Amino acid sequence: MLMRDEIKAAIEAILFMRGERVGADELVEILDIPLLELRDIMRELIGEYYQPGRGLQIMPVDDGYLMCTKSEYSEILARSVQPVKRRLSQAALETLALIAYRQPITRAEIEKIRGVKVERVMANLMERGLIEEVGVKDVVGKPILYGTTQEFLRLYGLTSLKDLPPLEEE
Repeated sequence: MLMRDEIKAAIEAILFMRGERVGADELVEILDIPLLELRDIMRELIGEYYQPGRGLQIMPVDDGYLMCTKSEYSEILARSVQPVKRRLSQAALETLALIAYRQPITRAEIEKIRGVKVERVMANLMERGLIEEVGVKDVVGKPILYGTTQEFLRLYGLTSLKDLPPLEEE
């Protein structure tokens, strides 16, 4: 059985290596510890990373955890890497917003709302890892349902979809 400091170190290594959200249930299974112990250790770790002088943080995300850089270092980080991603087009932003607020949603439903074809836009969003197939609708033809990804949440600084700003009424 691992000691508490070893468990904390193992969690740091797992989160760093993955570079994406790791579910609490998965950490419990990997580390062979009770969920309550994991939550206690994670509160401690999150507090340690919250301290000044740390460039990384651990964020709770949808009943899991993600290690990422602190936002106060974003300018320095921006200077340290060459931008490789193109900005999203207006059509892509509108489509992404529709998916975020109405997921799960089919391509046909998006096209009906937007009034234009969105196949290319959705392929671009999938290629960027912002949306994914989340199932099929139980109707004739079984159209694919789409939803946003953990990358979408990370990119927009959200911990869950509940953090989306409310829609303005027209």
